[in-house]
Amino acid sequence: MDNIVQKRHKHYYGMEIDIKIIISTQTMFRILEYGLDRSDRIMKEKIVNKMIDFYRGNRSDVRHFLKVYAYAQTIGRLEGLDGKTQDTLEIAAIVHDIACPLCREKYGNTNGNHQEAESEPLLRIFLSEFALPEEMEERIIYLVTHHHTYTNVEGLDYQILLEADYLVNADESQYSHEAICKFRERVFKTESGTHMLDSIYSLEEA
Repeated sequence: MDNIVQKRHKHYYGMEIDIKIIISTQTMFRILEYGLDRSDRIMKEKIVNKMIDFYRGNRSDVRHFLKVYAYAQTIGRLEGLDGKTQDTLEIAAIVHDIACPLCREKYGNTNGNHQEAESEPLLRIFLSEFALPEEMEERIIYLVTHHHTYTNVEGLDYQILLEADYLVNADESQYSHEAICKFRERVFKTESGTHMLDSIYSLEEA
């Protein structure tokens, strides 16, 4: 079976990184059809483990991304995403707040616009060791660099990431009932995500 060689040339703050990936055509077919290569059944678990290390003992950040990951995984499955889109969504959920430590140090806050601006170079370094399909990696970077942008939302992976993050943020930041209702009307679209929001925050009783 012939092999496909992917060579990626990356730039990161003046550093140049060459990454060569050799993938069999049979493996590439499985990736395109089903998402991640199932021969590595713990790929996402490895990414979770690396993300925990990345936060260097910040338990609040660890709790947050694990909760967003769980919601995103559940909503995606309930909405019937295909394997590739589900994997893309789940990895994006794991790494969605990768820029938070840098933003705290650089700006003194984790405002969404700062996170979106700072995420891409961090993600390219972080994800490089996992040899994800290039299209998937680019989509993950797009989702993370837009996860505080609520307009022009294209794709269920994008929509579900917004909903999963808000389900967690509304609790952690103690948003008011009125604010949650307004966000529901403005942003929530999936049946599963909306049901979770209504159930958790007793919106159906309002």
